[in-house]
Amino acid sequence: MRIVAGQLRRRKLLVNPGTTTRPITDRAKVMLFDYIRDFMPGQSVLDVFSGTGSLGFEALSRGAKSAVFCEQDHRAHQLLVQNVKQLGVEDRTLCWRTDCLRCSFKARGDEGWYPYGVIFFDPPYEKIKQLKVGSPMYRSLLRLARDELSITNALLVLRTPTESVFEIPNGWQRQRVVSVSGMDMHLFRKQAVAEPMSTDDETDSGSEFEQ
Repeated sequence: MRIVAGQLRRRKLLVNPGTTTRPITDRAKVMLFDYIRDFMPGQSVLDVFSGTGSLGFEALSRGAKSAVFCEQDHRAHQLLVQNVKQLGVEDRTLCWRTDCLRCSFKARGDEGWYPYGVIFFDPPYEKIKQLKVGSPMYRSLLRLARDELSITNALLVLRTPTESVFEIPNGWQRQRVVSVSGMDMHLFRKQAVAEPMSTDDETDSGSEFEQ
């Protein structure tokens, strides 16, 4: 696994062996970033279900201001932290070991991590069928549409198996679907939020931050 383009081009990334995480291919990254590269410079990025950080690091390489990585798996998080150190981007990143479905997404520490301008939301494929109204994953996306967490016209990228059926909160409007190698990368833009949040959605799991 490597970074495809930008300041960190050709730098290699550690990846988690086995099926715990699902690294994105170089071809898919090229296709995705061809569509979103002009929006990337200066953005605060959130990489949810980040694995070892391929999408977030690609964004940093292409001019993003900062990246917050959310990942629950212990081994993937360890490799993510190693990747940050190897790339020398400690001052622009925050690695958060947390339950991505119960996370507040309010990164603590230095100011300025959010509101986010670009959000990569890349859950394990088997969880996509759980993306329905009222589910924890649905509430996570509803939470991310709040003005305190994402900017006006924020970009959301959701990766799913081809032709998956799921539901998305009204706060996100689909702009395009990029299909490659049995996967769909759905590009959404933030709209006016039409669904209220309940107090049950004010969650924040026990978490670990590393920079």
